[in-house]
Amino acid sequence: MQPLCASIFAKISEQQERTEHLLALIPADHLDWAPPIAGAWPFGQLLGHWLDCLAGVCAVLHAAHPDLLAHFAELRKLPVNGNCTRAEALAGMSIYRRHIAEGFAALTDDDLARKLPTVFVAEGESVLTLLLGNLEHLVNHKHQLFTGLKLAGVPAGTADLYAIRG
Repeated sequence: MQPLCASIFAKISEQQERTEHLLALIPADHLDWAPPIAGAWPFGQLLGHWLDCLAGVCAVLHAAHPDLLAHFAELRKLPVNGNCTRAEALAGMSIYRRHIAEGFAALTDDDLARKLPTVFVAEGESVLTLLLGNLEHLVNHKHQLFTGLKLAGVPAGTADLYAIRG
């Protein structure tokens, strides 16, 4: 994998790993629990949305290389944005993890500058911008899960939220 692609892939993988770690901290009887904040999602719904976030990464990778990654279209059949159990979330995350690794293996640093049309920007946005937007989406919902855990009384801290280096 080329250096810039490897760096982005590493950050996305890190978000997946930390979210899977946080998922393991959800008390077994709390999947239907929602933080006492207006409009907050229960943990099970948040996990279902996390799968949608990972699907977004795969959608960018598929759009960047539809010829090499045609089978990514099959991912549209996977359930996302619904209430899911811990086992369903982990199974889905595993599937998306494999596809994201495969997609990044096909991506080059030159691809990152290429523009792809989107439903929001017809003239297109760079693959890098789209991947960074999806990374931001992953980070935001990882933090939402972390905050929910704290509000549920789970003793989570910095080392649970971030990959500590060094």
